[in-house]
Amino acid sequence: MGAPSALPLLLLFACCWAPGGANLSQDDSQPWTSDETVVAGGTVVLKCQVKDHEDSSLQWSNPAQQTLYFGEKRALRDNRIQLVKSTPHELSISISNVALADEGEYTCSIFTMPVRTAKSLVTVLGIPQKPVISGYKSSLREKDTTTLSCQSSGSKPAAQLTWRKGDQELHGESTRIQEDPNGKTFTVSSSVTFQVTREDDGADIVCSVNHESLKGADRSTAQRIEVLYTPTAKIRPDPPHPREGQKLLLHCEGRGNPVPQQYVWEKEGSVPPLKVAQESALIFPFLNKSDSGTYGCTATSNMGSYKAYYTLNVNDPSPVPSSSSTYHAIIGGIVAFIVFLLLILLIFLGHYLIRHKGTYLTHEAKGSDDAPDADTAIINAEGGQSGGDDKKEYFI
Repeated sequence: MGAPSALPLLLLFACCWAPGGANLSQDDSQPWTSDETVVAGGTVVLKCQVKDHEDSSLQWSNPAQQTLYFGEKRALRDNRIQLVKSTPHELSISISNVALADEGEYTCSIFTMPVRTAKSLVTVLGIPQKPVISGYKSSLREKDTTTLSCQSSGSKPAAQLTWRKGDQELHGESTRIQEDPNGKTFTVSSSVTFQVTREDDGADIVCSVNHESLKGADRSTAQRIEVLYTPTAKIRPDPPHPREGQKLLLHCEGRGNPVPQQYVWEKEGSVPPLKVAQESALIFPFLNKSDSGTYGCTATSNMGSYKAYYTLNVNDPSPVPSSSSTYHAIIGGIVAFIVFLLLILLIFLGHYLIRHKGTYLTHEAKGSDDAPDADTAIINAEGGQSGGDDKKEYFI
């Protein structure tokens, strides 16, 4: 019974002294590092640290177990690998222009008793190439159905492809993945099928690659499509409200792909066409009432025809004031305003004079009690010659 009870103690003792057993308890002599991810062509920094170096140096080795650096000493002649920091407690190195072949487990070692190591897994991301769109050969007709394909190679891990038309997302098939001949990267492909409309003429069909190596950057390819469709037309008058005696242009504005090459003008009730030409305007040099009626314009291309209508009502002529008449009207208004001001001034002046004239006459009447005027003096003089009785009669 004693032997079996001692077995657990022996196992515990063996674990504490085994090299791997150092990881089960806190060991200041155990180095540590971290896994790193880098984009192909970029730079990665490998850092290894230890608390208790026990008078030994740290060392970095590549996946092929070739020593890269031992302390400050370079061991492998590769100019891409440079020393970043070397102290008794840390050894950091950098690898620039990283290639897919650099991927793997890198080992940091410290040569104590026993030797202790730490692993750093370096993952190299393959950047996907710019996608290529195929399947578009020539112009499409309205309501045609077309299929476009997109492909991108060189991604690691495999990228994802998405489709859109302008700002509208297109739902293509799931991304297909195929391993590249190098055994490390992948080629992805996808297809999308959709029906085109006249609104799609000149639209860009875009295939985009989504991959973590791009870090949000846009990597896409656009294919502009051309859609052929039947024309449309509308008639626009110039001027908008025609009157008798004016010059009028009826513009037949045709749209389509291709654009209309021929315009035929007709008037309801008139048998022969008014005009058949490549020009889209119908001209009336001098409108009169007989021009009123409904006019039709047929716009034609090799995709078909479209007929637009316009009803012309010729309004009565209206006199348009000339610039000289406007000038005379302005001058007349100014003169009338001045006359109005003068009348008001004369009214106030007359009122003022009347008030002051009344005051003057009142003062003159009061002054007559004190001194006679000139006529009274003459009469008094004559009365003085005739005697005192005559004088009294004059004053009475």
